[in-house]
Amino acid sequence: MPQARRDTLDSIVAAAIAPAIARASGSIARAIAAMVAGAPNGRARQARGAATRRPARGEITKWVADRRARRVPNFVIEATRLDTKKKIVAKYGEDAVFEKSKPLPRETGIGAAREMKAGIGAARETKAAREVKAKPPTIRKAAAAGK
Repeated sequence: MPQARRDTLDSIVAAAIAPAIARASGSIARAIAAMVAGAPNGRARQARGAATRRPARGEITKWVADRRARRVPNFVIEATRLDTKKKIVAKYGEDAVFEKSKPLPRETGIGAAREMKAGIGAARETKAAREVKAKPPTIRKAAAAGK
């Protein structure tokens, strides 16, 4: 009895798979023939290559300090002597445009506003007066050992 069920199950599966195999066998045969002939299938080649290849990075000549900006290009770091986007935005304002081999944009940060009001020398004096020195480290082990 179990043998009869197995035969019917096999015949049902074979009947269900046969049309799908018939449809796919034509395109599989063409793909194999193209590979043997040396001409790769264009679509399969593009799909595989597009995922792995990326366009080569060109040299950045223009950079805008906006919310979408990720890394700060080297020419901006060299020109401003500031290394983070946060510092650049604080000094030059958001959406400041930096172009390679062109003058820097006008400063619009808090420091620039003071310079415009009081003159350049007065703003530098206030920066020097606000310089804060680091405190020496607190030694906790010595205090705990003395108790």
